[in-house]
Amino acid sequence: MQTRDFVVRFAGEGGQGVVTAAEMLARAASSVGYHVQTFATFPSQIMGGPTWTQTRISTSPVLSPGDDLDVLVALNHEAYQGHNEEVRSGGVILHDSEFESPDDERAIGVPFDELAKQAGEARSANMVIIGALAHLVDMPLAFFEDFVQKRFAGREGIIAANVAALRLGYEHASDSEVQIGQLEPPVKPEGEQLLIKGNEALSMGAIAAGLDFYVGYPISPATPVLLFMERNLVGPGKFAYQVSSEIESIAGLLGAGFAGKKAMTATSGPGLSLMSEGIGLSWIAEIPLLVIDVQRGGPATGLPTKTEQSDLQAALHPAHGDVSIPVIAPGTVEECFYGGVMALNWSERYQGPVILLSEMSLAEKAQNIPKPDLGQVVSESREVYTGTNGYLRYDGWELSPMPIPGGPGAYVANGSEHDAMGDTTHLPERHVQMTERRFSKLKLLEDGPFERVNGDEPIALMTWGGSKGPSIEAYEDLITEGHKLAWYYTMCLNPLPPALLEELRSKDLVIVPELNYQGQFSSYLRSLSVKAESITQFTGLPFKVRELKKRIIALAEACKGGKVAA
Repeated sequence: MQTRDFVVRFAGEGGQGVVTAAEMLARAASSVGYHVQTFATFPSQIMGGPTWTQTRISTSPVLSPGDDLDVLVALNHEAYQGHNEEVRSGGVILHDSEFESPDDERAIGVPFDELAKQAGEARSANMVIIGALAHLVDMPLAFFEDFVQKRFAGREGIIAANVAALRLGYEHASDSEVQIGQLEPPVKPEGEQLLIKGNEALSMGAIAAGLDFYVGYPISPATPVLLFMERNLVGPGKFAYQVSSEIESIAGLLGAGFAGKKAMTATSGPGLSLMSEGIGLSWIAEIPLLVIDVQRGGPATGLPTKTEQSDLQAALHPAHGDVSIPVIAPGTVEECFYGGVMALNWSERYQGPVILLSEMSLAEKAQNIPKPDLGQVVSESREVYTGTNGYLRYDGWELSPMPIPGGPGAYVANGSEHDAMGDTTHLPERHVQMTERRFSKLKLLEDGPFERVNGDEPIALMTWGGSKGPSIEAYEDLITEGHKLAWYYTMCLNPLPPALLEELRSKDLVIVPELNYQGQFSSYLRSLSVKAESITQFTGLPFKVRELKKRIIALAEACKGGKVAA
């Protein structure tokens, strides 16, 4: 029997190579034309603790990590106990025969470490596992042998040991005579593909948009952005540096933005809290900068290595006083690239702070995407003042050109309310004018794109951020099953595209799947006169499509029965 989809989970202890195995499988599969997606979850200690990574391989684009497991690779008994119930009927459990064999007819014991030593490389246990997996889904072993040849080109000893490990794993699994189906041959996507993670994609997007200056402080799960910038933001006029705190990060961005540089940092929830006063200064002084918030679970230290979508309210209003910060939230790895471009462009266009909301599940997810055409990337820059001295920087109610230090039009970038020159004032009429000026600039950002399917239906599904994949998979299943639903989606959360908002206001109900307790996006939509209700989850893990479908149907039926408040 052929299958178009295959889900395997590697589970064990941190440090056992769980993440490496999943990503290696994904890279090998994507290199021959399959679509892949990984999902990783692990504890916050440096070593040890229960860790698992899931890889989904398909002949068509992958939207979610997958609900049920075709194969569980259990590297210890605790991993078997914790995950065996998620293996589908007819699935297989590959376990390390070093530990007690579970009383489970689905289980196949494989001496991973022993076979790796036989192959001549004790560190090649992952290749033993991948060889066994190749047998289970009847994938040609040549796919993985070719991958090894390319991955370790010029290192013949390592190539020989890894190929031997692949074959030993394949042969050992063959002895069991168990197979779970044949994965259909890949249909290679048109054009060049990249297998990258969300943090890498948004970093590449910002660089493509002309980023000049990056400073950041390490914090999970945003640290890979800092590491990427230190390696790649190089060349004349480029600067990347690790600072000593999030407060120093935002202060550095304010200085760089004031000096005319395109400036960015990345942090997570606790760091965003520390940056709030600086973001307020950026708003009132009209200084462009970009803050990426890679969300994680809970307040305080919370769940630093788990995923959640619970910083939306903080992103919309991170500072005290009247502020409304532009927010962009990518929903896929590919959108992370274009979200990075758009967010930096927005900050330059309206001359102020922008927050890009990512999340742990996107940050650590590896997925193949079409290679972006950098020649098509539009890089925007702020309007710079080029006149003579005597310029009134904050005159009027609308955006005005920004002077750059060393050029004409010197002014004071003041954190106090100010007059047209930037000098402090407490006059009521000036505060009214400047407040209206700052909010009016948001209209410059109302051209964001959005998705619309079956727009005439009175009940709509609209998620945000990283819940897009599971939500659209659930939506497509429901439509196929005959349910009537509209689909809406946008990366641009504030300001929402006006045409999108107008349509949402006409709906009987907008159902919002989101990973938080309070239903933050539906609350925001209700404040904009949209009849919205959330489907919430706050487990630290993404939605499962099966459960999401049940809850969407229940809310839609309740609306039709008049049980959802208007």
